[in-house]
Formats: sequence, C-alpha cells, structure tokens
Amino acid sequence: MPVCSGPMSPRVALLSPFAFPSVRGNAVTVARVARGLRARGVELDVWDLSLRPEAAVEAEVDAFRPAVIHAFHAYRVGPLALRLARRAEIPLVVTLTGTDANHDLFDPERASVVRRVLEGASRLTVFHASIAERIAGALPDLRGRLIVVPQSAALLDTLEPFDLGAHWDLPQERVLLAFPAGIRMVKRPRFPLQPLERVVARRPSVRLLYVGPVLDADERDALHRALEGRPWARWIGPVPHAQMGSLLALGDVVLNCSISEGGMANSVLEALALGRAVLASDIEGNRSLIEDGVTGFLFRDEAEFERRAELLASDPALRARLGAAGRDLVERRYPATREIDGYLDVYRQLVPVSA
Repeated sequence: MPVCSGPMSPRVALLSPFAFPSVRGNAVTVARVARGLRARGVELDVWDLSLRPEAAVEAEVDAFRPAVIHAFHAYRVGPLALRLARRAEIPLVVTLTGTDANHDLFDPERASVVRRVLEGASRLTVFHASIAERIAGALPDLRGRLIVVPQSAALLDTLEPFDLGAHWDLPQERVLLAFPAGIRMVKRPRFPLQPLERVVARRPSVRLLYVGPVLDADERDALHRALEGRPWARWIGPVPHAQMGSLLALGDVVLNCSISEGGMANSVLEALALGRAVLASDIEGNRSLIEDGVTGFLFRDEAEFERRAELLASDPALRARLGAAGRDLVERRYPATREIDGYLDVYRQLVPVSA
C-alpha cells in the first residue's frame, strides 16, 4: 500500500466502469470530478472499462505514468486498478459506489473481491458518513483510510434545452412527476405505479415520466408490462446528461424510490440544486439530503407515498417551499468547490499535487 513522498508527476488516472457519454451514475460523477480537477490544473485521463479491453487499458495507463490511480467502483474497476497500482508502486484511491457498499461487499460471490481491493487501497472515499460507518462496521481495520467526499451538482454548468413535447404530448395543465434513474431493480421503477394510479383517479392532471437507460432487461420488460393501460405514465429512455437539468426543471416533483443509495443520489442532488420538490424513499442515502418536510418528503411505504404524492400534486406553494429549501441546502453544503477540494486533499496525502 504505497504512499509516495518524493517529487512525482501529479498525473491522475481515473478508471470507471462507465464514462461520458454514458448517463449512468458513475459516468456522471466521474465526468463532473474530472472536469473540476482539470479546472484546478490536475493532469488526468479517464478510462472507461465498458469500452476498452483490460489489456488495452493496462498498456495505456502504464504509458500515461500516473502518480495516483483512482478507481470509481470497487468491484467492477478495483481489481484492475489494484493490479496497476501495485505494478507501478503508486497509491490507489477507491471511491465506493452504492452497489459496492450496500450489496457487493456482503454478496457471497463478490465480497472477497471487494475486500481485497479495499484492503489494498491507500485511501477509500465515500459520499456520506453513513457509508463510511457501514464499511468500517464490516472492515474495522479500514476506518483510518476512509474519507468522506460529498458529491456536488454541476447541471447548471451544462444546461442544454430538452424538448419534452417531442416525446410526450402533455396537457397544458398538468403536474409532472419525474423518475430519473436507470431501469434496474434497486431503483424500484414500478413502485410508484399502483399508488399513483389511485392519485390519478382523484387528480387526473398528474403524469409520471421515467427517464434513464436500461440497466436490467428483466426490469425493463416488467416496467413495459406495468405501463400498459396507464397512459398517464411513460418511459422515454435515456437523455443526454447535458439536457437533464432542463428536463428536471420541467417537472414539479422528482421521485427516488430506491432500495439503497451510495450516500447520495446524483438525481436527488441535482433536483434539489434546481429547486425541485423531492419525494424519496426513507433510506440512509436519501436522508443524507432530504430532511423530511424541510428539503423534501420521505416515505416508508406505499400508503405514505400516496399521501405525500397527492399533497405535493395539490399544493404548488408547498412544492416551491421545499424546492427553495433544497436549493439553499445544496448551495451551502454541497458546492462543486467542496467536492474537488476533497479529492485534491486525498491526493495530497499520497503525492505532491500542486493544484
């Protein structure tokens, strides 16, 4: 587990399971971090393991001669990143995702791989203290290497217009609930349909818009079947991330129905930054951003979701109040400078980085 102290190149190699132009959460995070680090003068490159074979990545990273390797995703990227770091005798930083911390670390078939990567890393970063405690509870010897680096929202820097009318002919008087997430089981895309069906029966102006890539074909097929006979709900597929700010701004309420999150969801953080009202499942990752009744609403079951969805649909002033409080929270506590400062501090603990 090398920690370098002599003069070295400040180059950083970022390895991700997915990268731009993918709109998956890892890709959005890596693109934002890379942009922020470059603006501070850090020389870096990003490798997308979904597009390049491992042998090619190994050769290119070796030729790049980084001072630090930074892997985003312990299970998918960590083994290759650890091998590269050990061969070059340079430090490895691993940023843990929600899948790493909530699932893979405790999965009988994946846990040994994740633990080997975490134990070989020089520093481990997480998005929220709750995830650090979860990791430390399972692997207490790693507590001293865990560092919290909260995410930020950079939508306002890359706003491009989104033409919703090209995808869905909506009535002028409507209340739009947006569900921005990859279609996979952990996000529970089908959860809101039954309670919202009852809301729509009372408030016909309510509409539900799904936007995001397919990450699980079985869940996509199940969602397609569930949408049949529900013309008030539609999935439009993925949207370029540069247009997501414009899309979310068209919505009145943003939903998060996840079973788990890796400390904080990009979609929730971005919705708050845009001043949207958020209705989210009552889990640790969402509680890191949503103070119930202050910066949004949390729900624990279908009945609570239904009550709060109808309340938000019926009360524009409430939506505005929650949205304003959420925007203020993001501006105060999660600015982009804090995120980039956090990663620079991590790198400085391992190698001299002058940025």
